[in-house]
Amino acid sequence: MLENRKLGASEIKIAPLILGTNVFGWTTDEAMAFKLLDYFTEQGFNAIDTADVYSKWVDGHVGGESELAIGKWLKQSGKRDKVVLATKLGAELAPDKKGLSKKYIISAAEASLKRLNTDYIDLYQSHYDDSETPIEETLAAYDSLIKAGKIRIIGASNFTPERLEESLQVSRDNNLPIYQTFQPEYNLYDRADFEENIRPITSANNLSVISYFSLASGFLTGKYRSLDDIKDSKRAGFVEKYFTDRGFNILNALDNVAARHETTAGSIALAWVIQQPGITAPIASATNIDQLADLIKATTITLDHEDITLLATASSL
Repeated sequence: MLENRKLGASEIKIAPLILGTNVFGWTTDEAMAFKLLDYFTEQGFNAIDTADVYSKWVDGHVGGESELAIGKWLKQSGKRDKVVLATKLGAELAPDKKGLSKKYIISAAEASLKRLNTDYIDLYQSHYDDSETPIEETLAAYDSLIKAGKIRIIGASNFTPERLEESLQVSRDNNLPIYQTFQPEYNLYDRADFEENIRPITSANNLSVISYFSLASGFLTGKYRSLDDIKDSKRAGFVEKYFTDRGFNILNALDNVAARHETTAGSIALAWVIQQPGITAPIASATNIDQLADLIKATTITLDHEDITLLATASSL
């Protein structure tokens, strides 16, 4: 039985794994996206994370491709009331389509709602900070969307610790909506920033943490162990930075723990994130059903003290 976890102080509950959809319209076509969404929800999971900018980085794409695929699936499946839908705004779609101004937030929300084939977004997130827009203006825009029933709660991603704390204080001082979730990069390799700088803030303020790059762009699955392994991969630019002595020490430790649990390195890496203090759910993406089944397996694994110690030693800075 999956243990659902609350998002911040809201009434929204999610299972301890979020399906990342940045691959939709990139390395995953629409037919496979539908299969992944069906399988994920059939296994009892409910949270889907996307962003308006997915997958603008692909040649010929403009952004919105992931949201469009999800929207088609929602319409076809009739499962809107079964899922917690999270999307993000603020990344640059065009020179005049970026940031967190009130005018842009309102228009970006309408565009996402249309692509997603829904009249509300459960979790609407500031994808990146916008230092040029007053925090009060950003939060007031979210306030109007919440009052209009178009979004339920808000979250932030990629803020510095200082700006996150400042945003939370502005919410309290002005009786404006407050961020309920925070989305940082966090995995066995990329640990220090979250553990040292972010977690003290999220824990003190009851923010749910939903981590991205939870498998280090696939490196922690163990499928990329040499430059030859990534030469034809679309993720090569993301993965190469992990090819260090420390990176390979982590893979060796994951292999050892995976053998003990008769599973894969990827499911152990994800189980480690799930069991870290202050983490609500990691976000992870898959491009086929076997990969997704492996990710889901992570929610059933309990790492013991020996496992945790082995992984901690390998990944220590």
